[in-house]
Amino acid sequence: MGFHHFASIITIACILLLYMKVSLALDFISQSQSIRDGVTLVSESGTFELGFFSPGNSSKRYLGIWYKNIPIQTVVWVANRNNPINDSTGILTLNSTGNLVVAQNHTVVWSTTSVKNPQNPVASLLESGNLVVREDKEANPETYLWQSFDYPTDTFLPGMKFGWDLRTGLNRRLVAWKSPDDPSTGDFSWGMVLNNYPDAYMMKGTRKFYRAGPWNGLRPSGSPQIKANPIYDYQFVSNKDEIYFTYQLNNHSVISRQVLNITTQARQRFVWIEDQQVWRLYQTVPLDYCDSYGLCGAYGICTISGSPVCQCLKGFRPKSPKNWNSMDWSQGCVRNKPLSCKDGFVKLSNLKLPDTAHTWVDETITLEGCRNKCLNNCSCMAYTNSDIRGQGSGCAMWFGDLIDIRQFSGGGQDLYVRMAAVELGEVRRSKKKLTIIVVSTLGSISAMLLLGFCSYIYCDQRKKTEKPENKDQNEGARVDDLDLPLLDFSALATATNNFSEENKIGEGGFGPVYKGRLVHGQEIAVKRLSKRSGQGMAEFKNEVKLIVKLQHRNLVKLLGCCIEGEDKMLVYEYMPNSSLDYYIFDDTKGKVLHWPQRFNIICGIARGLLYLHQDSRLRIIHRDLKPSNILLDDKLNPKISDFGIAKIFGGNQIEDYTERVIGTYGYMAPEYAADGLFSIKSDTFSFGVLILEIISGKKSRGFYHPDQSLNLISHAWSLWKEGRDFELIDSKIEESCILSEVQRCIHIGLLCVQRHPEDRPTMSSVVLMLRSGTKLAHPKEPAFYTKKDFTEPNFFLAQMENSSTNESTVTLPEAR
Repeated sequence: MGFHHFASIITIACILLLYMKVSLALDFISQSQSIRDGVTLVSESGTFELGFFSPGNSSKRYLGIWYKNIPIQTVVWVANRNNPINDSTGILTLNSTGNLVVAQNHTVVWSTTSVKNPQNPVASLLESGNLVVREDKEANPETYLWQSFDYPTDTFLPGMKFGWDLRTGLNRRLVAWKSPDDPSTGDFSWGMVLNNYPDAYMMKGTRKFYRAGPWNGLRPSGSPQIKANPIYDYQFVSNKDEIYFTYQLNNHSVISRQVLNITTQARQRFVWIEDQQVWRLYQTVPLDYCDSYGLCGAYGICTISGSPVCQCLKGFRPKSPKNWNSMDWSQGCVRNKPLSCKDGFVKLSNLKLPDTAHTWVDETITLEGCRNKCLNNCSCMAYTNSDIRGQGSGCAMWFGDLIDIRQFSGGGQDLYVRMAAVELGEVRRSKKKLTIIVVSTLGSISAMLLLGFCSYIYCDQRKKTEKPENKDQNEGARVDDLDLPLLDFSALATATNNFSEENKIGEGGFGPVYKGRLVHGQEIAVKRLSKRSGQGMAEFKNEVKLIVKLQHRNLVKLLGCCIEGEDKMLVYEYMPNSSLDYYIFDDTKGKVLHWPQRFNIICGIARGLLYLHQDSRLRIIHRDLKPSNILLDDKLNPKISDFGIAKIFGGNQIEDYTERVIGTYGYMAPEYAADGLFSIKSDTFSFGVLILEIISGKKSRGFYHPDQSLNLISHAWSLWKEGRDFELIDSKIEESCILSEVQRCIHIGLLCVQRHPEDRPTMSSVVLMLRSGTKLAHPKEPAFYTKKDFTEPNFFLAQMENSSTNESTVTLPEAR
């Protein structure tokens, strides 16, 4: 064979090889077409490429998307990140239902799910890096059957949406690779949480690592460094359908991306520098030490230039001075002076706003209106404008402890923090004026009932017959009208071993509770109001007046009281099995309560509420129904306790209004939390939350599901709508439960937590539904979706039982 003939063969071979290489890159794939390992899909102008790859030093194969013309392989999306292929036999197919399928040797390792059945589906890779499936003849080019931008991995690209589609429940969040060699989902994530004031959190597992701060109209409040720049523009969208962040590049010749990096434990923005062929770091968060979530604890503020970086807010002091001086600030700060609900506010400037888990937002009212609304709600700890553009607008309010605050040198926000009047230099009102205020605040209880008590009663029975020496003792003598035993202080001291720590069984909102034994052997629980507390007298009087008139097997029994000097005590029957929360929220103790016991507890609580609402001599609204206020006797029968903030209704009264909203968030009905309206249906709402907690073993507040809202109510509602309500059941009762009975209880719980009170059943209906097989109505949507409505999503997330201010709830969380 001659040289020229051989050369011709070589030339033809080279042309064929070149042709084959070009043909390996496709523009799109249509129905039943496929891409094998070694073939790629390229965007129209060649910016991005999709195909199979091996990350780092790994030999495993993944379907991914990367920048085509950047020599440093930079993967921005991975399909089968948790299910790698072991060799080069992987294949991507677009099937007849319009779904992408990655398979290895006929075994599916990854696939999409399309809700529509297209006629002629096609898949293509867009110039944005978005892999989309669409109907071939679809007139709207942005109508997709499926898109990879809805399912990001570790990279946030321009045009992506970071956040929620409220119509479908889709949560677009980032999850970092486990390592540079392993793209599988690690425990480092970045996602938006649907608080009433939405916030974005960086998480390590279930632990908060960094928080961006809520959007303030210009930027996230924790990122004052984000300003107008030549690289990108940020946008925040919030409406009834979606809540998300997005960004666009100002110059399309610039290549920029954000990536969540487990190695650096940060979210980093990079810009590609073509001349130097490198990715240049442009921005990173967390910024510094002060961005560590909750570094300074409750009511602590972090200033990076400070020494030390953590200080207490004005009017607060370290909760543990010893730990604080050892640079352990985690326990945070407590108030110097207790709040009285007749307080004021101190203005703090240039802040990163506190964690928004327990917030409320109204975008329609002014800052002054916001101040008034916060002042009239004893649980409101701070407020500010929700939008700082221009002169400022909208209202954001915080409930419970203020956590994760930092001070900036500039660019931060104002925050108005609730402070005791004495801390603000206000003159204390006279005792007489305070008495009048208390009477007006507890409007549903007549002045006569309140003034029938005195501030100082000597409990020694001998002193009841002595002639009073002053007006206080005169009024104190009227306590005899209550027909309630007045117990001797020394007898209670003896019964509780002088109120020793060994006898202490809990710490309530207004002081400790002790177990005791009277001389004749009866076991008692003594609720002793703290001498340091500036609150509690009105609630103490209210509780005595109410409980002495109530007799029901599902209500705790009040045995007596003692008021001596500054000591105020209530004596109850002792409940040997503590409270309901002690069991249902504990992985070990929860196994004691099988489904029959839990169902009996649900029914007992319902009967107790029915008695309060309908069958007792008084119509009583409890207003603070929650697991820690359900005590269990020796046979695990439930007894409703703690009537400190209960209200009496008279005659045909069905609802009332208060400007002082007190109770426990997470259990409050929306109309009460928002507008101070309460009725028997408010208790029904709380009962519905209780049912869902008893069945799931999960707390209403702080419930976290990585793919859904933080709200237990919304989670239960979503499962019920999809016919998957059985997934709500606590694993500890799966073997003992009667499925139909549990599902009926879930249904009843959802009827109780409906948005509007008129839709909720009465407790008489609930008792009937629990004990019969009557057909149940279809529940309407609970209150959990739109942040603009106070009744919506995560206002009910958090029960502030551990608030150091004592306003969030007048309860005994663990006092048994």
